[in-house]
This record gives sequence, C-alpha cells and structure tokens, in this order.
Amino acid sequence: MVKLGRSTYYYNLSVAGKEKTKPKGGKPRGYSLNKENKKVCDEQIKEFIMESIDGDASNYEYRKITYHLRKQYSLIINHKKVYRLCKVLGILKDQRVIKPKVKKTIAVNRTITGSNQLWEMDIKYGYVHGEDKFFYLLNLIDIFDRSIIDNHMGLHCEAKDAAALLRKCLIRRNLFAEGAKKPMIRTDNGPQFVSHKFSQCCEEIGIEHERIPVRTPNKMEFYNNSRIHSSLRFMSPNEFYNLYFGEDLTNIKIKV
Repeated sequence: MVKLGRSTYYYNLSVAGKEKTKPKGGKPRGYSLNKENKKVCDEQIKEFIMESIDGDASNYEYRKITYHLRKQYSLIINHKKVYRLCKVLGILKDQRVIKPKVKKTIAVNRTITGSNQLWEMDIKYGYVHGEDKFFYLLNLIDIFDRSIIDNHMGLHCEAKDAAALLRKCLIRRNLFAEGAKKPMIRTDNGPQFVSHKFSQCCEEIGIEHERIPVRTPNKMEFYNNSRIHSSLRFMSPNEFYNLYFGEDLTNIKIKV
C-alpha cells in the first residue's frame, strides 16, 4: 500500500532504537613501537627511510622498505604507514620520476684548523611523558671549538626551522654579511636537510652543504647478504639459502 520495499522495511526495523556509533579511525599516533616496546616518533622513522633509500635500500619500493625497517631498526610497522610516510617525503616511485632531485654533496675527510670552518647540525628526539607526544632538539655545533652556537627546540622540526637556525647562528658569529667567509655545514640525511627548502637557503646565503654518506658496502656483498627480495619472502639470498637449505618449497616455483 505504501510502496515500501521489503528490504528497506526490515533494515529500518533492525536498526530502530540503536544508537549511532562514530566511525572508526582518527588522527595518526605520530609514532610506532619497536621490538623493545619503545616509542619511535614518525620524524625519526622518516630519517630511517631517507637513510635507507640513500644506502642499502636505494631501489626499494615502499613494501620492501617496510621489511627493511623491521629488520634493520626492529620497528613494528605495516606497509600502509610506510606508504603514508613515503608519500609525505615525496619519494614514492611514481613521484620520484617527475620530482627534481636535490643535489647531494657527500662529506669527505677534512682537516679543521680553526673555528667557523665546519659546522654540524643534528636532531635529537625526546618523548614527553604523559602527553603522548615528542619534542625535537636541533643543535648546531662548531667542530673546532666544540661549542653549540644555538639550537631549536619545539614540538616540530621542519626544513624551515633548520634554515632559520642556520641563519641565526651566522648572525650570532657575525658571518651573515655579504662577503664574509662562510663555514661548511654538514648534516645527516634527515628529511629536513634533504629538502629543497633547506638547499635553497644554503644557496641564498652562500654556504656549502654536505651530507654524511650512509653505508656503502661492496655491491656483491650487499646483493648476497643485505638486499631483500620479495620472491624470497623478503630475505637476502644467503639468508634464504641458509634458512631453507635442503628443503623443497611447494609455494615457491622458479620457471626458466
């Protein structure tokens, strides 16, 4: 009589009187746990990822990077989060082709004879107990006189913060003026330092930026003992061979 579908009637009958529940999901936690049940903040994980793609995992896509993080850094992390972090960093395979690459100058051995010749920047991560959040401490040190010229501390540490700290330290030591001899700045491969914004800052103020190299093992040694293969259950060839030596595996077949 009312032209109401049978399925519509029974559906409304089944949900009548039930309170609506909020959809699952929410803001990401901002950290992951390792096997020791310690919290590792996302910024530190980003740094691990950047060091990985500049070193042993240079040709890995995000799924292999996930296994690399689990194996190398003992992280408890899934591929979905690694994909999200790689997307934020702009290093996914489809983006890497069209995105211009930041020029990288590898650090070399140097003999320092005075102050303001070589400065280094590095980030430390601290956990705020009871707040479930991390804080970041970025220090800039003069390698010769070992003094920390200045630092940045806050709940975030981005490329703009590193650039601002660099400018502040140059001003503090009267080296910001045009024509003043600038020091070399050395950093690791953290996302703050490999960004185009930090690179542009160094070019504008006329300071040379070099990054410390990550592990560079012999290529054959790396392929046999370190490089993971998805076809080998995300193990290296030697690791796979030693684990399954003499066994017939029915779920892995190689056609030649």
